[in-house]
Order: sequence, then C-alpha cells, then structure tokens
Amino acid sequence: MKKKVELLEEEQFKVKKSVKIVLVIFLILALISSGVSIFDLYLLRSLESFQKYIYVAIFILVFLDALFFIKVGKRFGKKVKKRKRPLKSKALITFLILYFLIMALFAGIATYAYLFLGSFNKDTVTYSSSLVVMSENEATDIKDIKNYNIGILKDKQSAEGYIIPQEVIKEKKLEDYNNIKKYNNYSSMIADLYSGDVDAIFISSNYVSMFTSIEAYQNIESDTKVVYEQEKKMKKVSSQKQKKKSSTKKVSDPFTILLMGVDTTEEGLSKNTVANGDSLILITFDPTTLNATMLSIPRDSYVPIACWSNKAENKITHAAGYGSECMINTIENYFDVTIDYYAKINFKGLVHLVDALGGIDVEVPKDLCTDDSSRTEIVCIQAGMQHLNGEGALVLARNRKQLSGGDLDRGQNQQLVIKALLNKARTIRSASKFLEVLNTISNNLDTNFTTDQILSFYNIAEDILNNHLAKDDGDLVNIQQLYLQGTGQMIYDESMKMVLWNYIPNKESRNDIIKAMKTNLRLLDHENIKEFSFSINEEYEKEIIGYGPYKKDYSYALVPNFVGYSKDVATSIANRNGIKVSFSGNGGLVVSQSIPAGKRVDKFSGTVTLTLSGSSNSSNDKKDNNDNKNNTTKPNTDNDKDDSESEDKKPDPSEDDEKDKNPDKDDEEDKNPEGGGESNQPDE
Repeated sequence: MKKKVELLEEEQFKVKKSVKIVLVIFLILALISSGVSIFDLYLLRSLESFQKYIYVAIFILVFLDALFFIKVGKRFGKKVKKRKRPLKSKALITFLILYFLIMALFAGIATYAYLFLGSFNKDTVTYSSSLVVMSENEATDIKDIKNYNIGILKDKQSAEGYIIPQEVIKEKKLEDYNNIKKYNNYSSMIADLYSGDVDAIFISSNYVSMFTSIEAYQNIESDTKVVYEQEKKMKKVSSQKQKKKSSTKKVSDPFTILLMGVDTTEEGLSKNTVANGDSLILITFDPTTLNATMLSIPRDSYVPIACWSNKAENKITHAAGYGSECMINTIENYFDVTIDYYAKINFKGLVHLVDALGGIDVEVPKDLCTDDSSRTEIVCIQAGMQHLNGEGALVLARNRKQLSGGDLDRGQNQQLVIKALLNKARTIRSASKFLEVLNTISNNLDTNFTTDQILSFYNIAEDILNNHLAKDDGDLVNIQQLYLQGTGQMIYDESMKMVLWNYIPNKESRNDIIKAMKTNLRLLDHENIKEFSFSINEEYEKEIIGYGPYKKDYSYALVPNFVGYSKDVATSIANRNGIKVSFSGNGGLVVSQSIPAGKRVDKFSGTVTLTLSGSSNSSNDKKDNNDNKNNTTKPNTDNDKDDSESEDKKPDPSEDDEKDKNPDKDDEEDKNPEGGGESNQPDE
C-alpha cells in the first residue's frame, strides 16, 4: 500500500513538473509576443489621434505580463502536495495560449504594415551602367575593347557614371590598354561618341530614354550598342543633408513636396530610373490652414543644373538623368525653397493608383489621344466632365503635342489630375483601404518619407476630412495655382554641340512664385488684400500667381547666323549686336563662322571669325531688315481652333518661326533647327 502511494505521488510529481514546464514555455512566448506588441505600439506613436489609446494599451500589456510572471513564480514556489488537482495551472496555461495567439496576430499585422510602409522609401536601389559603342563598331564584347578612348563621368558620387565604371575598369584592367577620358556630363560624352572623339562610354543603362527625345539622337537605340553591362545594388546616392531634413521634419509643420513623373513603361522602380523628369510638380502645404500652392515646372525650363560643372544652364528635365538629388538641388537653388519630401512615380504607378481609387472625375479641356502606359495601344478621352480610369488619366497627364501651349498646358492638366486624386481620397475611410491603395503602387513609387511620417499623415487626413472643405461640393484643400511665365528661345547647347529649344523663365514671374510659396510656408508674412472688386455678371476666375502680365520678357543675347550674308551686311549685323568680327577670305558671302550661331554672347569673349566664299554675289545678299530674326521676339497671331483659350494668354512654344522646328512635334522631342536659327515666343 505504501508503495502504491509512493508511485502515485511520484506520478503526480511528474505531471506537475510537466505542467510547470508547459507553463514556463507559454509564459516565455506570451512575454515575447507582448514585447513585440509593445514595440509595435511604440512605432505607431506617430498616430497622434490614437496616442492616448496606445499608452493605455502599453500599460495594460505591461501589467498583464507582470501579473503572469508573479503568478507563475508562485506556482514554482509551492511544494508538491498529495491529491492536489492542477486545475488552476491548466486554466492559466489555456489563458496564456490565447493571450499568445492574440498578441502574435497583432504583432504580425502591425509589423507587416510598418515594414510595408517603409518599403516606399527605397533605401537600396539597383544601379546599372553600360559600356556603349556606336553600332558600326566591330567590338561585340568588353574583351574587344583595346586601344580605345573611353569616357566616364568625373562625379565620384555618380553610381552609374563613375562608381560602377571604375569597378569594371579595375576588374577588366581596361586602363592597361585604353585611355580613360573624364566628362562633366553625359551630354558631352554622347556628343563625342557620335563625333568619334571617344570610342566608347560608360553611361546609365537608361541612356536611350534619356536622349531619344532629342532630334539628333532620336535613333540612338539603333545608332549604338551595348557591349557590357554591370549592375550593383547599393544605398541610394543622396546627401546627408537631404536625409537629415527629410527624417527630422514634422508633417504638422508647413512642408514642400516635389512630385516627379518618370517616363518609363516598365513595372517597378527597384532599379534606378534616371529617365528624363517628364513631370515636375512642386507643392507647398500648410496642415494648419489646409492651404497649398502647386507649380508645374516646364521640362524645358532653362536653369542652372546643380550637379553640373559651374552649374551650367540647361533644360531642367536633363537634371533627372543624374538622379533625384540633382533634380531636387536644382529646383531648391532656383526657387530658393527647401524641398522636404519627394515622391517619384512612373506611368504604371499612376494608372494603378487611379484604378485603385475607382477612377477620378475631371473636366477634360479637349479631346486627347495618346498611347497607353505600355505604348502598345492608343487611348482617347473626350472633352467635358469625364470619369477617367487609370489609362485615361495618363492620357490627360501625359499628352502635350495636341495642346496649343505644349508642355505648359500639360502642366495645368497634370494639376487637374492631382486635384481629382485628392478629392477622390475622401472615399478612403479605413486603414485597410488605405493600405490596399498603397499596395497597388508600392512597386512603382519611391519617396524619402519615413514610415513615421507616413503614419503621421493620418492626422492630417483626418483634419482634412473633418474640414468644411471636404463636403461634396468643395475641394479637400484650397490649392493656389502657380504659373511660371517665360519666353521660348533657340540656344546653342554647349555640351551637346547643337541648338535646342529652351524656355527662359520670366524673372518677375519667378519672384512672385517664390513669394507665394514662402508665404504659404510661413517664411513670409501674409499680405492682406485691401481692395477686391467683382461683377455679378462675370464668372469669378481664381488668380493664377506668376501668370502676369509682365512688362518685360527675358531672353539671352545670342550670336547671329552670319552664313549667307555679304561682308558689309555681316558687319552691320555684328555692330548692332555688339559683336566683334573678323573676316577670312576675299569677297563673296559668309560660308562659315568660328563661333556657332545661337551661342550665348556672354559665354565667349573675343572676335568671331567669318570665312568668305572668295567670290562676290551681291544679288544673293539677304535683305538687311530681316537679317537678325534670331534676336527678336515674334508675336504669335495663330489660335488653336479646338482650344477655348486664345493664344494671347499663354506663351506658345509650339508655334515658332517657319525655319525653326516645333518643339512639340513629337511627344518627347527637343529640336535642333537647321541653320541654328532662334525663335522667341511672347509672354502675353
């Protein structure tokens, strides 16, 4: 009998020991899941509306964990007693299992959501550099590259123009048999490759997208070939200054955001996309007043490029070819504002975003047709109030060759799309819908927003939705439209060695825009309007800041085209333009000039040498009163019959002089007019 009791006690001891082991295991799991959940709640602290609930939840979890620890500790401290039933231990284990499962589920969802939001800020990017030669070159592989002049960028921060090429040069020992020539920019490299001054160049693998818009390089894909390509996954090339200002900025303060539309047909932005900045929209927003300013920056705006040597002026769209940082710094310097955030999205991303929201409602200004996001089919939209899907919205945001104002009018249409997207955002009333929308564009969007900042936008969105402007008959935010006035001019491009059409911004317009942005950012005091008049018989038109009218147009003094003129006429032209000329040869007409036509006068010093044909033919001399068209402003009297606005309201870069090419002939095409002529368009 005594032996049976001992066996029973031993069996009960084993049972209790097993129960305690199980209890300890689930206690540890419960503590781990609680710790992860507490950490996730801490990560969600940016949601100011839920902060008090988050703090309460953290307190409850800590209290429960302490209670579990004490309870299990007491169970361990108790001695084994006869016939003691472990019902309380089983109940505690059951509770711990349920607690662990609930906490694990919450922690899993919260961690996934936080990591998902963090994926929009692509800290690492795959950069790709190609070794390119002309198509007729006999080389087919990097092993064939011997006794070549090879071009690379000087910029040591450029992943595709310097870092990767240097690795390839070292690995393949290219310096042993070749000469390495360093350049300030890709444009000069391409020009020298075509002219034969270099035999091969290292350039971004997206070089076709970067240069195919320029007429001289519209066949660059067939003109050249890639003999070697190398990729490298590395941290996004960006300055510490940019990282610091984006990570420390509070979204409750006024901020700026640059929206960049990238001209690509592929899915995803995991690889570095340095194609031309097809769409540039600079926004300032004050979360307190819910006021915003929105500026569409014309892609051909002639401004100093921040990452180029001596900050040489060029089309602003070309800055995108050197990465987001170059574009951001260029815009910051020119408009004297700090860009806190940026968001880069490609064609596919816009299509997915609009479709995820269920389409947008827009007043389309005129009938438009453009190829789809994959460039396989033509998509058309009609004028009037339309409900557009993703592809239809892309037509409105992308088309410019059917617009009288070209890229300028396209910028206004892009603002219509953004306003429609903001208004459609009022339909998002749940976190799950918000994440669903973001999930559709995550692969095609890159930004420097931190996860905490994205979460903080919940508070701003809540304020907007609760604001009286969020009613069905009002816009979500009050948007002040900005417009960069300017003049069209054909200028000799120093790097590409050709004449291109550029848009010269009006300085007064630029100053008005800067003032409006700084006022909305609370960097300048707001000036109250003292007088305001209106007529009940006239429809109210909201003011567009930067639109003018302005008394003065801005353009550069350019070297005239002397070719075809006699010595006397050429001398007269030079005197009127303040240019010194000398002549080579005896008599006849000018057949060449040492300084190319269209070159900015302030970019050279000395004398322009004009070469004469050596035979006189006065009957072919051109009329003196028409000898200097390329330094005058020619008003445009033609109107687009399909457009509701007359051309005297906007500069029209698409209606140049007959001898000049139309910059909007093709959707993405720059022009190099024959003879180097220059044409200006009036501001008004």
